[in-house]
Amino acid sequence: MLLLPTLITFALGISLLNTSTATPSQVQKWEPNACAVVVCGPAQNGLPGRDGRDGKEGPKGEKGSQGLQGLKGSQGPPGKMGPAGLVGGKGSPGEKGTKGDIGARGLQGVPGLKGNPGNAGPSGPKGDRGSPGEKGVKGERGLPGTTGSKGQPGIAGFPGPKGDKGSVGEKGAKGDKGDRGLQGSSGLQGPKGQIGSSGLKGDKGSVGEKGTRGDSGLSEINLLKRQVSTLEGQLRALQSSFSKYKKVIMFPNGRIVGEKIFMTSGYEGNFDSLKQRCSQAGGQLASPQNAAENAAIQQIVVLYNKLVFLGINDIQTEGRFKYLNGENIVYSNWQTGEPNNDKGIEDCVEVYSSGKWNDKSCGEKRLIVCEF
Repeated sequence: MLLLPTLITFALGISLLNTSTATPSQVQKWEPNACAVVVCGPAQNGLPGRDGRDGKEGPKGEKGSQGLQGLKGSQGPPGKMGPAGLVGGKGSPGEKGTKGDIGARGLQGVPGLKGNPGNAGPSGPKGDRGSPGEKGVKGERGLPGTTGSKGQPGIAGFPGPKGDKGSVGEKGAKGDKGDRGLQGSSGLQGPKGQIGSSGLKGDKGSVGEKGTRGDSGLSEINLLKRQVSTLEGQLRALQSSFSKYKKVIMFPNGRIVGEKIFMTSGYEGNFDSLKQRCSQAGGQLASPQNAAENAAIQQIVVLYNKLVFLGINDIQTEGRFKYLNGENIVYSNWQTGEPNNDKGIEDCVEVYSSGKWNDKSCGEKRLIVCEF
């Protein structure tokens, strides 16, 4: 603001100097205050001489005193912007201003780049139980199960009807000589033999010593009673010994169910060879007729960890399983989905470690279990 009046005053002074040499007709006018300043310059010619001729130029007058300062002119128009000044020095840091108001919300930025995968979240709650799936294909046969606890002896079934006499089978090949069996226990005393014919009359013997006085007739009855009681005791002891002997024979290769004994020798073969071996031993291939007998066979399967063939098949009529004597079976324990006669060649019956039955090809090799 102070620079502008100074420039105006400077310009006015230059104008006054220029007008000091102007003619009387050269006038600078300033109109804002309705005043005019007239400055007269020296005459071009000197004063008329006395003789009317032009006089010579008079001597130059002395410089006059500085005139009065002119009136302050009105403010002139803004001058042109001057050139940029030199860069000023770095000012001292200003005081920290007050916290500004929260600005308006800016425009939404462009979507950021996809971040790295986040950590796995915690497991969600257990879902509802799904609907049952479709029935799968038949699975492979599982490993034999562990030995189950010994079951309660089953109730002996009623005797089945007498079967028809079967046709005479072909004479089998001579079997191998079996091992010598254990010596049996002493048999019961046989009946009293008939009185033999009279022998030749012997020589008269010497007189014997006098005997004791005999009992009366009642003593003979008492004697017979004592003899009967003794025989009964011997019979009970014999039965107990025979029962223990059977248990010794059965352990660990056999089981007893009622009047039947199921035994194995550990031999393995196909259905025909197993049937022949049991027949040569005086029995037949195991043919369970109730759950207790089937459980006894199952225990042998678990003990040896091997499947066995039963004396049951449908060789004569597909789908109609019968015992070896031709009678229809009175008991069965089929696995779910069995029998299915897979590939059309499954005519024999095997027992799993679970006790369940499955039809199988008779040419497969299985553990022998005979029934006596």
